[in-house]
Amino acid sequence: MFMGEFQHSIDDKGRLIIPAKFRELLGSSFVITRGLDQCLFVYPMNEWSILEQKLKSLPLMKSDARAFTRFFFSGATECEWDKQGRVNLPGNLRQYAKLDKECVVLGVSNRVEIWSKDTWEAYFQQSEGAFNEIAEKLVDFNFEL
Repeated sequence: MFMGEFQHSIDDKGRLIIPAKFRELLGSSFVITRGLDQCLFVYPMNEWSILEQKLKSLPLMKSDARAFTRFFFSGATECEWDKQGRVNLPGNLRQYAKLDKECVVLGVSNRVEIWSKDTWEAYFQQSEGAFNEIAEKLVDFNFEL
């Protein structure tokens, strides 16, 4: 399971160091794609396969399903670590997530998220105030803490 929040920087060549404990869980090959809320999602191959099967089961005749699948898969790229434990983030993904220099790397259960520091701070500030409301809505999904 991925968990925690880490501050890192992208170098001039678009490379980012991912925390060692995340690298172990991601394995030697993993997938990075556009995530929700203007961040990047990083999946180990086994989790990517599960997600791929779920997305394949969406009804092709529904435009929302086609759009979401297109968005998710078109941004996906299989990645590997370099010798220093860095990943080279493709330019289109850096642009999507507005990743310039300072980043926040989050562990979120079955995936890693990569955020621009500014985007994460704005999102966190906005969401922090609504945390209790969000928790109350999760009861509708039969979820309790």
